[in-house]
Amino acid sequence: MSPKLKRMSGAEVVDTFSRFGFSVESQRGSHVKLVRITKTDDRQVLTIPNHKEIDTGTLQSIIRQASKYIDPRVLKQHFYTP
Repeated sequence: MSPKLKRMSGAEVVDTFSRFGFSVESQRGSHVKLVRITKTDDRQVLTIPNHKEIDTGTLQSIIRQASKYIDPRVLKQHFYTP
């Protein structure tokens, strides 16, 4: 059986990415902009909808965006059930 995507709120997703060094830069409406500055001064930006429950397709899209910055295998540990 393949791992299943967890059901998460926007706050839980923001909290998870804060563990990877992202911090809230701004919020506009229900969307939170997270930013992480690398040692080479690259700006890594993620936008997270701050909803009670994020749709699975939206969460998959966020994970896909984040995988440009974080190893997908590491992300899988935080967003999928074992």
